[in-house]
Amino acid sequence: MAKSIMLQGTMSNVGKSLLTAALCRIFRQDGYSAAPFKSQNMALNSYITRDGLEIGRAQAMQAEAAGLEPSVLMNPILLKPTTDVGSQVIVNGRVRGNMRAAEYFRHKKELIPDILAAYGKLAGQHDIIVIEGAGSAAELNLKADDIVNMGLARLVDAPVLLVGDIDRGGIFAQLLGTLMLIEPDERERIKGLIVNKFRGDKAIFRSGADILEQRGGVPVAGVVPYIRCDIEDEDSLSDKLGSREKSGIIDIAVIRLPHISNYTDFDVFLQYDGVSVRYVTKCAELGEPDMIVLPGTKSTIADTRWLRESGLETAVKRAAGMGVPVFGICGGYQILGKKTADPGSSEGGGDIEGMGLLDCETVFAAEKHRAQTFGSFAEVGGVFSALSGLPFSGYEIHMGETAAHGKPLLDCGGTFSGNVYGCYIHGLFDEPQVSHAVVKTLYERKGLRFDGTAIDRRAYKERQFDILADGVRESLDMELIYRILGQR
Repeated sequence: MAKSIMLQGTMSNVGKSLLTAALCRIFRQDGYSAAPFKSQNMALNSYITRDGLEIGRAQAMQAEAAGLEPSVLMNPILLKPTTDVGSQVIVNGRVRGNMRAAEYFRHKKELIPDILAAYGKLAGQHDIIVIEGAGSAAELNLKADDIVNMGLARLVDAPVLLVGDIDRGGIFAQLLGTLMLIEPDERERIKGLIVNKFRGDKAIFRSGADILEQRGGVPVAGVVPYIRCDIEDEDSLSDKLGSREKSGIIDIAVIRLPHISNYTDFDVFLQYDGVSVRYVTKCAELGEPDMIVLPGTKSTIADTRWLRESGLETAVKRAAGMGVPVFGICGGYQILGKKTADPGSSEGGGDIEGMGLLDCETVFAAEKHRAQTFGSFAEVGGVFSALSGLPFSGYEIHMGETAAHGKPLLDCGGTFSGNVYGCYIHGLFDEPQVSHAVVKTLYERKGLRFDGTAIDRRAYKERQFDILADGVRESLDMELIYRILGQR
């Protein structure tokens, strides 16, 4: 049975996900088979495993860092918010239904057998399990029914590293306050403190580390710097979603829908010289981009309505009419069509007219379509004719079924009309030839020559994982980490 170590935080966005990935990578480099585990994740960024099951995108990223095929065992419960007070509940990769928060809290302890079954299978396959908690370890109002922080640590008897974010200030209040608020047996479980996202000379913080150890009674396992690496973050908290300004020769504007999902589809473009990707929430921010993207969304009908009410629908249609290429992925593809209908109330029921830029209509079905997908572009016309025949790979994850009456974009679906394109494939642009063709075309439309090479996204991510692991290894007391693992 695998040994385990758990990362819990003083709050959300302290860097647990990246530290989990880093430890998975370090253990792999040291010759161990390590796997990530998060019992319950709440995120709109999700991933489809090879066997067609849905997990959090962060756990898929961590699996890649560990050199593993992503598995549903790594994230048995995924919550995808549909409203401010409700989520789609996904258990073992399959939709269990939509629940309001109060209903889910009443029933979530019933999911403990699913959590333990997934953990047990995973632990039977690997040497080390790196467990990621969620939010804060000291959410006092949620402790009674906790299945993701100390509640899970008890269930699987895991030692804990407590992570604080010094970049946001108040590191002593974060770490010492958390130690004060949790129960004595929980405090005993915490074997090390991590000060994360440090900027500047770490020597200046030596006295700070001493204070933490003296007052907290727990050793400081490391002071980790703010590491410059390009690795996918959790969705709504990502810094890149705040990007509003054009900074490149080529300007790609992504409409930041209220329920945006899988925005990582466009990260590859940031690796190309002269290309900027920014996220737009207002008409005044749109400007004159070289390409507009409508991304995925968990709530197509609500976000179509938001586009209309915000005036961005009119602005996008005006830009499309002026020849600006527009590309929709998944929910964005549905919005670009003529109509979306929800007869089974998957998103609350009703129907709505789409933007009408593509000749297609969507009807939501009871079952979610989940699959990894491989194929080729069809004979593509318009701005992106250079995509014709190129191979692609990715995954589909959607409730709706779309009937496309226009020209096919891919050999497995999607459609295009003039300079407007849409399909369901997440990860479409990660194929080097595809992203290169898009960037080269956008350069040429401006009368410029693009001499850059195609970006191999997978090789690039491998290099980034090594940068992350090297920085974390240098900053953590790995002898202490291995001693902690040896205690269990």
